[in-house]
Amino acid sequence: MQDPYKLLNVDRAASQEDIKRAYRKLAKELHPDINPGNQTVEQKFKEISQAYSILGDAEKRKRFDQGQIDASGQETPWKGGFYRSHAGSGRGGDKYSNFDFGEDVSADDIFADLFGSRTRRVRRPGANVSYTVPISFLEAAKGAKKRIKLADGKTLDVRIPPGTEDRQALRLKGQGMPGVGGGPAGDALVEVHIESHPFFDRKGTNVHVELPVTLQEALLGATVTVPTVHGSVSMKIPPGSNSGSTLRLKGKGIQARDSDEIGDQYVKLRVMLPERPDQELRDFVESWSRSHDYDPRRKAGMT
Repeated sequence: MQDPYKLLNVDRAASQEDIKRAYRKLAKELHPDINPGNQTVEQKFKEISQAYSILGDAEKRKRFDQGQIDASGQETPWKGGFYRSHAGSGRGGDKYSNFDFGEDVSADDIFADLFGSRTRRVRRPGANVSYTVPISFLEAAKGAKKRIKLADGKTLDVRIPPGTEDRQALRLKGQGMPGVGGGPAGDALVEVHIESHPFFDRKGTNVHVELPVTLQEALLGATVTVPTVHGSVSMKIPPGSNSGSTLRLKGKGIQARDSDEIGDQYVKLRVMLPERPDQELRDFVESWSRSHDYDPRRKAGMT
């Protein structure tokens, strides 16, 4: 058993009031109800309580200082080779609740300091638990259900609401760690990680996409099929459209969080030549260019 003065971190000349203050400070830090499941802290609490059962009692402290009892409160052997007649009469035990806290302070006094009431149990909510769940771009846009595995091994279906944003945390009330002393369970915090999409790009509630179109579709105009997060729709390309021209599909974006408002989809045209332009097209363009002054860089002020 360690020296009780060292356990309570007090000098041998400390007053009884100093010893009481030192013990109460340590008891508040080390009480097992404050540190549930921590065996090391519980053992330390037992040791400081045993130390205080000696030093907190002025008579026992005097006998300890004179070497008549040891740090556990047991009688020390007398020089004659036998124990004093009241050896073993101490109240020490293997549970902190059985310790003698001294002549002027009781276990109830300590618990009252710790918890504000002598009859009140420690009641503390459980800790929150964090999870991450990957979802696709379309699942985030339209909403989905994803199954996650909880800390206790159970599975839970999580509703992903439409319009969920990347790194948004969804709170599942009561699905965290259990509470202490009848306290409520903590929550599960599910952080959503949205995977990128091959051609959709999100900006707020609006969706942006680049649409490849042929030379004749851009020049002559056409009705083409365009993908959206809600499915494919038909869209008219006006005659004479150019690369970079942007058309809007109203209401084909993403639903706003906590609202019925839906964004738009913006379609940026990208005019594409054939992969292998044939000689007929080459001849036409060459003939056309001889009689037409066509310099888009000059018009943009770049030459």
